[in-house]
Amino acid sequence: MALNYKKTFEQDVFAKNNGIELVEAAPGYAQAQMEVSSTHYNSVGIVHGGALFTLADFAFAVASNSHGRVALAIDAEISFFKATTKGTLTATATEIALNGKLGTYLVEITNEAKEPIAHFKGTVYRKKDQVLFEES
Repeated sequence: MALNYKKTFEQDVFAKNNGIELVEAAPGYAQAQMEVSSTHYNSVGIVHGGALFTLADFAFAVASNSHGRVALAIDAEISFFKATTKGTLTATATEIALNGKLGTYLVEITNEAKEPIAHFKGTVYRKKDQVLFEES
């Protein structure tokens, strides 16, 4: 039986308030989407870097906590490739390294045309505390 990641991560109020939705998740992997709206714009009318970071950070959080241990970011960086003003953005997080206490993840943000918008890399510290997921 599969684990229900969505129910646990629906409790992320900040992501929800930014219009971010979890599309799918599996151990070490997550995909999230954000429909761009005017609330995501910066002062020059393009999607704010903070909105892109928030989208990537949410996918990173889901992927890194998906193993059932609390994982908290200790390092994160983002590079922006292309400005965007509309559509649905997708963040895909993939685990690239995992050991007892650390995990490292890459997150690619793309637009509807699959063009790269941003690239995020983050590392987490994995605590002993558990993240509980219901079975679906």
